[in-house]
Amino acid sequence: MSTENLTNLEAIKKIKELSESAKICMFCTELETLPINSRPMTLQETDGEGNLWFISSDTSNKNFEIKDDKRVQLFFMNNGDYQYLSIFGTATIYKDKSTIEDKWSPMAKAWFEEGKDDPAVSIIRVEPKESYYWDTKAGKLVSLLNFVANVVTGNTTDNSDGVEGNAKI
Repeated sequence: MSTENLTNLEAIKKIKELSESAKICMFCTELETLPINSRPMTLQETDGEGNLWFISSDTSNKNFEIKDDKRVQLFFMNNGDYQYLSIFGTATIYKDKSTIEDKWSPMAKAWFEEGKDDPAVSIIRVEPKESYYWDTKAGKLVSLLNFVANVVTGNTTDNSDGVEGNAKI
């Protein structure tokens, strides 16, 4: 794989592309405790500033852990296209009606009996501090065909179909 470090708008674009493509991440808290607490979370959106938004219950362990330590780690995987993203950042919890209204998804009703008016609804914003990505240029099918061709011919892969690097906002 070649290395391509991204900054500012390019980094935001890559973070948005990969996170929204994967949609689900492993959301990790209490990073100094082993084993690290992690759970799957569905991304609501990645905004134009690179912040990642999630809906959560204010009574969840995750929220309690964030109140003690705002540092979180997110791992996104889109195996279908060989795309991966790791984000270390700080989390902020919102309980105000305007943020809940803005970030609400009808799918979240499955977890909140009273919908967006449920008193347990909270919104988590993760502000990336450090990010690293792995992405194929051509997608899964072309990468797979190149791999198979190399196996058949006995050649080794030159890893030129992929790119990885830091994404710093």
